[in-house]
Amino acid sequence: MHFVDVKGILSAQNGMNLYRGCTHGCIYCDARSECYQFTHAFEDIEVKQNAPELLERALRSKRKKCMIGTGAMCDPYMHCEEQLGLTRKCLEIIDYYGFGVAIQTKSDRILRDIDLLKSINEKAKCVVQMTLTTYDEDLCKILEPNVCTTKRRFEVLQIMRENGIPTVVWLSPVLPFINDTRENIEGILNYCILAKVYGIICFDMGVTLRQGDREYFYQALDKHFPGLHEKYHKKYGYAYEVPSDKNKELMQLFYQKCRENHIESNIDKVFEYLHTFPENKGYEQLSLF
Repeated sequence: MHFVDVKGILSAQNGMNLYRGCTHGCIYCDARSECYQFTHAFEDIEVKQNAPELLERALRSKRKKCMIGTGAMCDPYMHCEEQLGLTRKCLEIIDYYGFGVAIQTKSDRILRDIDLLKSINEKAKCVVQMTLTTYDEDLCKILEPNVCTTKRRFEVLQIMRENGIPTVVWLSPVLPFINDTRENIEGILNYCILAKVYGIICFDMGVTLRQGDREYFYQALDKHFPGLHEKYHKKYGYAYEVPSDKNKELMQLFYQKCRENHIESNIDKVFEYLHTFPENKGYEQLSLF
């Protein structure tokens, strides 16, 4: 872990990443790709230590309230968050200024901040997004080894619902020959139904592999699924998009289950929901610092 000062924290779309790198160890992580130009080891977390001050300055100067997003490139609830509390500090600022938040994670550490999430949702809007890929607990521990399993994430979704906080699930990625089964997709969808999620983001059944990410993924296949590396390479070569042969069948199941249970499956509509701030809410802008 190392600390840096950055010049800005919010993107043009009001997204923020408080850390760079990750310690969750997911074998398919796209953020390892060389295109993101990491100059340090992926597990050596870069901490943007001046993020709260930059966020406070940005929100204080905004003329119009909006949703603030976090978690797209780096999970805000990695192990270091327990020690640093950087995500919590930023949530306090978002809450103070009456902005909304759309936060994405795989970790149950988010429950630590449920008081702030509830407060933000009461004043403006809070949407919690959880990534679910693998219903089987033992398999999940292989694919996503250093973070809580899917069953626990389902419990987090339920707790959010009980506290009036809307949720969205990312059903991605689905790995060919590993978790691209009807049983896996049905298990995840049943969790979503029970948790009464607003919507599910699913970009078809498959995974994307780029240089840097692909090598790490293949090393994991060699370790946990002997022979599968060769099968992938023979079938997909160096393709960026790696679709499952069962994509059509599994997507039909996905859309059917969503339709029957009134879960939004249209990706554009889910993203619109995540980015839409309720105009009738909002408070006077003050100053924290």
